[in-house]
Amino acid sequence: MTSSATSAPAGQLSRNAGSGALLEVIDLQMEIRTREARVRPVDGVTFSINRGETVGLVGESGSGKTMTGMSVMRLLPPGGSIVGGSLRFDGRELSSLDAAEMRALRGNDIAMVFQDPMTSLNPTRTIGSQLREAYRIHRGGGHAAASRRAEEVLGLVGMPRPKERLDDYPHQLSGGMRQRAMIAIALVCEPKMLIADEPTTALDVSIQRQILELLDDLKERLDMGILLVTHDLGVIAGHADRVVVMYAGRVVEQAGTPQLFADPRHRYTEALFESMPTLELDARQSLAAIPGTPPKLTGLPPMCRFAPRCRFAAEDCRTEDPPLVDVGARHLHSCFHPRSVDVLDPLRNVELGQRADRMDTSTHEPLLEILDVHKEFGLRNSMPFKPKRRVHAVSGVSLSVLPGETLGIVGESGCGKTTIGRMIVGLEHPTSGTIGFDGRQLTGMRGSELRSRRRDLQMMFQDSSAALDPRMPVSALVEEPLVAQHVGTRRERRATVAELLDAVGLPGDAADRYAHEFSGGQRQRIAMARALALRPKLIVADEPVSALDVSVQAQILNLMRKLQDDYGLTYVVISHDLSLLKYLADRIGVMYLGKLVELGTSAEVYTAPRHPYTAGLIQAIPLPDPTLERSKTSAGLGGEIPSAIDPPSGCRFRTRCPLATEKCAQQVPLLAESGGRHAVACHYPLDSGISSLPTPRTAS
Repeated sequence: MTSSATSAPAGQLSRNAGSGALLEVIDLQMEIRTREARVRPVDGVTFSINRGETVGLVGESGSGKTMTGMSVMRLLPPGGSIVGGSLRFDGRELSSLDAAEMRALRGNDIAMVFQDPMTSLNPTRTIGSQLREAYRIHRGGGHAAASRRAEEVLGLVGMPRPKERLDDYPHQLSGGMRQRAMIAIALVCEPKMLIADEPTTALDVSIQRQILELLDDLKERLDMGILLVTHDLGVIAGHADRVVVMYAGRVVEQAGTPQLFADPRHRYTEALFESMPTLELDARQSLAAIPGTPPKLTGLPPMCRFAPRCRFAAEDCRTEDPPLVDVGARHLHSCFHPRSVDVLDPLRNVELGQRADRMDTSTHEPLLEILDVHKEFGLRNSMPFKPKRRVHAVSGVSLSVLPGETLGIVGESGCGKTTIGRMIVGLEHPTSGTIGFDGRQLTGMRGSELRSRRRDLQMMFQDSSAALDPRMPVSALVEEPLVAQHVGTRRERRATVAELLDAVGLPGDAADRYAHEFSGGQRQRIAMARALALRPKLIVADEPVSALDVSVQAQILNLMRKLQDDYGLTYVVISHDLSLLKYLADRIGVMYLGKLVELGTSAEVYTAPRHPYTAGLIQAIPLPDPTLERSKTSAGLGGEIPSAIDPPSGCRFRTRCPLATEKCAQQVPLLAESGGRHAVACHYPLDSGISSLPTPRTAS
C-alpha cells in the first residue's frame, strides 16, 4: 500500500465521485434467503453515475454485477431483499418507494437491457406490440401515437426497415436485431439512466461494435447515465468512462478507465488482465488462469475474499477485511499488497508454462477432407402453390485438417460455421459434396456404420447447460457414450469416468452431482470429459467459451491444449471470437454467408488479412487498451449480413464491401492462393500487412 493511501468511509466515497450524481449507490447490501442459508451477493457496494457518463461494472460470474443492477431496478429474485445501504436516483431514495411508485419509475426513468434478448422478449407477441405497451403504460396515448413512437425509436437504434419490423416476432430477427429491439423497448420513454447487462455477450464482434457505438451515441443525444455490466475488458476499454471492479459481492477497485488499464492496483484486477487472450500473446505460452473459483457468499469470515486464489496473499489477507483506500485521483482499491506503481514488467510477468511446438504435420495425410460441400434447408412457403424457398447455409466449401492440428472457423452468425461442424460429426448430411475422414467417405454412411465411425468424431456444443441432461448425474453423462457403443464392463466404464473427470480437473465428488450444481466453466469441463469418453480422433468445439468469464476462458483454453497434447486430439474450433482463435488455432478459415473467403495460418490471417471481410472483423475486435480502442476511426463492418435465402450474386460480401465494383456483382471469386500467399476468394485482395480498409474503389 502506498504511503499516500487513505481509507475513506462509504458516504465520502460517493460524494467524492462527483456532485449532482444521477445515481448514488452507498454501502448497498442485498440478501437472498434460501432454505439452506442467507446468501449476500451484494455486500457494501458504493459507486455513483453522473448524467452523460458510462460506468463499467466488471467481474467474474457470481461477483454480484447483475444483482447490483437488479437491486437498482428493485427486480430481485424470490427471497431477495435490500437489507442495508442507500440507493438514491435523481434525488429520490429508491429503497423506500412502494411498489406502485417503483413501477412508475421503472421503464420510464430507469430502463434495463437484459443479457439474453431471446428469453427477455415475449415470443408470442410482435416487436411492435411490445414497444407500444411500454410506451402506453408510461406515456398514455392511443394506438396510432404509440405506433409512430415505436417506429421512430426502432429507427433511432438503427433497425433496418423499422416499419416492417413492427410486425415481426422475435424469432424472425437476427441476434443483433433482437438486441436492437431490446434497446428500443428500453429507450422508448427516453429514460434518464440505462442499465445494460452483458448487452453484447453472444454477438459477433461486428454486431457488438455496432451495438456499443449505438449506446454511446444515444448517451450523448439523451444525456443518459449508463451502467454497463460486462466481463469483457475490451468493451470496457472502448466505452466506459469509469470502471468498478467487483469480486464476491464487494467493490475491490474503482478508477477512471485510462487510469485503471494503465495502473491496476488490486491483485484481482491484475489477474483479470493476465487471463485475457490478446492478438499479441505468444500462442506457445499458456494463459495465466486464475486458480480456483469465487467463494460461496454465505458466512464468510473477516478476510480478503480473493486471498484463497491470490498468489500474493499473506497472513493479514486471511484474517482481516481490507478497506477501500483512496490512492489519489479518485482511484480506490481494497488490497493489502497491491501491485506496485514501480513495477516495470508488463502485466503478464508471471511464470507461464511453455507449450512445445507441435510436430511437423506437413508429411501427414489429412485426417479430415471436405470437398465442395453444399447444404441447403427447405422452408415452407406461406403462400400455396408457390415454390419452396431454400436456405443456402453452406455453398461449395472445401478444406482439410491434418492430424494433431487445430483448425479455427470464424465468421458472423448465419455464415454456416455450425452447419459445417454438424456435418463433420454426422448430425447433418450434405446436400452435395463429400466429407472424408481417416481415409473413408462419411458421405452416404447410415445406421450402424455411421454409429461406429462416430466413435472417432465428437462434438462439444455451444450451450453446455442445454446439451447435458439435467436428470442424469455427471457419472452417467460421461459414461453414456461408452454404454451406447457397448465399450467395456461396468467396472471398466466407472474407472474410465473417474480418469476423465480427473483429466479435466473436476473434484472427486463431481460424479454424483448434477450438471445444474456446477458453474458454467465446470459444465464445459463435463462436456469435454463426455466428448473424450470414446477416445475420439477429432473434436468439433462449437463456441466452447463464448459465454464464460475471461478467467474461466483461460482455464478452458489451457485445458483444451493440454488434452490435445495428452490424447493426440485434432480440433475444429468454431467461434466468433477472433482473439481466441488467434491463440488456439494453427490455421483459420474465414466464412461469410456460406462461403469460405480466406484460409491461412493463424499468423498470416491476423497480421496480413487479404479479404476485406477479414480485415473488417479484425478492426472490430475490442482491444483492452483505452487509447488504441478509442483511436479507431471505423467500426470495421457496417450493415446486416444478407439473407441466406436469397444471397447476393457474384461475391456475397459485395453489399458491405468498400472495394466492390461491377465485376464483384457478376463473377464469383474463387478461393485460391496468389503470389505465394495464403488463399483468398476476392477479386481485389488486400496487400500484405494492411491495417485498415482502404478507400472504396470506383466502378470502372
